Amino acid sequence: MVNPNAQHGGGTIYATFYVVTAHGSVGLGERPKNFNGKDFKRWQQKMLFYLTTLNLARFLQEDALDLGDNPDRQTVAVNYILNGLDNVLYNVDSPMLNAKALWESLEKKYKMEDAGSKKFVVGKFLDFKMVDSKTIMNQVQEFQLILHDIHAKGMMLGESFQVAALIEKLTPTWKDFKNYLKHKRKE
Repeated sequence: MVNPNAQHGGGTIYATFYVVTAHGSVGLGERPKNFNGKDFKRWQQKMLFYLTTLNLARFLQEDALDLGDNPDRQTVAVNYILNGLDNVLYNVDSPMLNAKALWESLEKKYKMEDAGSKKFVVGKFLDFKMVDSKTIMNQVQEFQLILHDIHAKGMMLGESFQVAALIEKLTPTWKDFKNYLKHKRKE
């Protein structure tokens, strides 16, 4: 639906598009970007929020037969999920007729890949080495980004472990400072 109060200027018409739901209207700009196979958890949370605003999230948890209401709403929920997928993924998952089955299929398929990405981030952490050719501050920031990725994946490392790991990654030219930090009593 086009907003009847559309503004225009310089010959160009600006219009806002809305989806009208039972609880009002939702701007189409709020639809999550298409899922391309990466960062499933973030896409899933955004899609769940979007379906909730459209009053369709219940179709993700209940079987179509249990709902007893208009089966077209089930089809709408499936179509919103499918439209949130990249074209390559759409072709693989489009045969699903039930929103719950589609949602569970995506979870099963892409949560496994999240486990693989955890291993990748841990590998980056373990392989990280400081070098003398870069500034220490740039390397500390790079290390902090790796730690942020680890935390974002739901893995936790204690602060004292993080500090000890960073000290161990200092180059041999920092040997005296490294020993000083190791033997310092206060953290």
